[in-house]
Amino acid sequence: MALSVGEGAAGGGGSRLRRQLESGSYAAEEYVKQLSQQSDGDRDLQEHRQRIQALSEETAQSLKRNVYQNYRQFIETAREISYLESEMYQLSHILTEQKGIMEAVTQALLQQASAADRDDPTLGGARRAAADPHTNPFLALSAKDNAASDEGRQRTLTTLLEKVEGCRDLLPESPGKYLVYNGDLVEYDADHMVQVQRVHAFLMNDCLLVAAWLPNRRGAYRYDALYPLDGLAVVNVKDNPPMKDMFKLLMFPESRIFQAENAKIKKEWLEVLEETKRNRVLSEKRRLEQEAPVRAPPPSPPEATNPFEEEDEEEATPEEEVVDLSLEWIQELPEDLDVCIAQRDFEGAVDLLDKLNEYLGDKPVTQPVRELRTKVDERVRQLTDVLVFELSPDRSLRGGPRATRRAVSQLIRLGQSTKACELFLRNREAAVHTAIRQLRIEGATLLYIHKLCHVFFTSLLETAREFETDFAGNSGCYSAFVVWARSAMRMFVDAFSKQVFDSKESLSTAAECVKVAKEHCKQLSEIGLDLTFIIHTLLVKDIKGALQSYKDIIMEATKHRNSEEMWRRMNLMTPEALGKLREEMKSCGVTNFDQYTGDDCWVNLSYTVVAFTKQTMTFLEEALKLYFPELHMVLLESLVEIILVAIQHVDYSLRCEQDPEKKAFIRQNASFLHEIVLPVVEKRFEEGVGKPAKQLQDLRNTSKPVRVNPESTTSVV
Repeated sequence: MALSVGEGAAGGGGSRLRRQLESGSYAAEEYVKQLSQQSDGDRDLQEHRQRIQALSEETAQSLKRNVYQNYRQFIETAREISYLESEMYQLSHILTEQKGIMEAVTQALLQQASAADRDDPTLGGARRAAADPHTNPFLALSAKDNAASDEGRQRTLTTLLEKVEGCRDLLPESPGKYLVYNGDLVEYDADHMVQVQRVHAFLMNDCLLVAAWLPNRRGAYRYDALYPLDGLAVVNVKDNPPMKDMFKLLMFPESRIFQAENAKIKKEWLEVLEETKRNRVLSEKRRLEQEAPVRAPPPSPPEATNPFEEEDEEEATPEEEVVDLSLEWIQELPEDLDVCIAQRDFEGAVDLLDKLNEYLGDKPVTQPVRELRTKVDERVRQLTDVLVFELSPDRSLRGGPRATRRAVSQLIRLGQSTKACELFLRNREAAVHTAIRQLRIEGATLLYIHKLCHVFFTSLLETAREFETDFAGNSGCYSAFVVWARSAMRMFVDAFSKQVFDSKESLSTAAECVKVAKEHCKQLSEIGLDLTFIIHTLLVKDIKGALQSYKDIIMEATKHRNSEEMWRRMNLMTPEALGKLREEMKSCGVTNFDQYTGDDCWVNLSYTVVAFTKQTMTFLEEALKLYFPELHMVLLESLVEIILVAIQHVDYSLRCEQDPEKKAFIRQNASFLHEIVLPVVEKRFEEGVGKPAKQLQDLRNTSKPVRVNPESTTSVV
């Protein structure tokens, strides 16, 4: 690379500079010091800087060309490797097919030979004598090699087992036992995937021996476990770097995970284990067929000589019916269930259980049936535990409610509807809680509430629909869903109140947020679920606090304005301001406000009364958005208290004021409050609530304008 860079930077006046920069004794500080001493001025330094810059650009271009060239070569090499890998895979596939064909042909020949031996025992004995390498000197070389190979495998087994401490008593020698495969493996913890120990596995034709390494003795092992092949299931573990080249052994109720040295050795272990298990099943089947005795016909009962025995024979219990459990699928059922559970084929496992229950439905419960049931029940418990784990909140919550349908449906088929309902609702509660917690708290409260309501009520609606689909035939579970929905609503209200009420938002913002929550809550009525009363119950305390707090603010503001009241007409200065006030009063419900406007931009009302009117009507409008029956008295009492502050102030001003013109102006304001504002408040309250308010009517009747004696400060009604 250095050579190519030098070649790219060579040429012209830069060659000498390049040699200086490439020299081994180059020092940047000395070079700059020498250059500054030799230069005549700023111009020389600028030219030198340009030459260095040009050299840098040429070097960068050369580096880019070399990197690009190396990158192209790397791509071509990777492509060639991919082609080679594909060809090797095809070659391996062809060899595997050839191996299977040869084994099938050999098995067929062996079956034909065994059938011929059974048909002609003499021919079979002669064939065995001819096949004996000790009695027949003219035996073919391959047959002699096979016999020697069997003896060699047994000697190899004996030699290897001598290196394993503590297995002699557990593994007695037998003529038919031989070593099939062995190798080093690394065991990992099945739960935490951490390395446990190094082991050496010995696969024999009927069992698997696992031995642990002895750290201080090279080539020696210590006995760890022995597993018969009949109860052993092998499962491939998908590679998940850095965890790769692993496979799992299932031995109910435990499982162990081992890692091979590479993918090739892992494949060999999987193939040889499956092949050995198949051979074991076939050999056991042949042995049982050969050992099965021919049943002799039952002896005929002796003739009855005692006439009194007839009654006893009639009372004798019939012989217990025999249940045929020799079917191949029944014999392999426990192992098939282990495989289905390991491969997460839950539907297949439940289908096998349904098939067995249907087969044994009308059969008597004999001892073999009890033993089979015991084995199957162990697998059912294991399957239930796996399905329960699938629905646990510790699992991934992605995919929505439909992701739980598979596990829930299989639990229901197993007769675990109550547990399925509980786990489903617990899973959805964790999902909703996670979704709410992951919401970003935006600066605008209303924007956050929109997102919160969308996330929560959408999740609740999807959960309800999925629940209705999964538990359509289990009406007893619906009460559990209603209880869960109330709990979920409480979680929603906690997040809602924390953002809306705890942060002391304005009443208008709180009203808009509650309105959004109510509108989303009405979506649940599509599926016949009405939770409006629950959200009212949970929010009533916070809304009462907000109403009382805002009422106190209005009363304090009104009292402050009253303390500074001069009882003067309002001058809005511009027609635009007067027009804006007219629109505001119209929006408050005061339609005849023009009769209180004068010439130019004057308004024949006090600023305090106008501000009180706008603030009271705004409070009423926002409070009606929050209204529900539980808040009726709170809202009514708040309105009465607010109105009394203004009425009492007007009454007090009339009692104390001595100026006739100001008294007339105060009466005009009192008339506005009594004849305009109070009827508007009463009418709007009745429209929003749906029923009249007797307290407001009584307040209006008891607050009629007063007649004042000019010579006294006391009023006469």
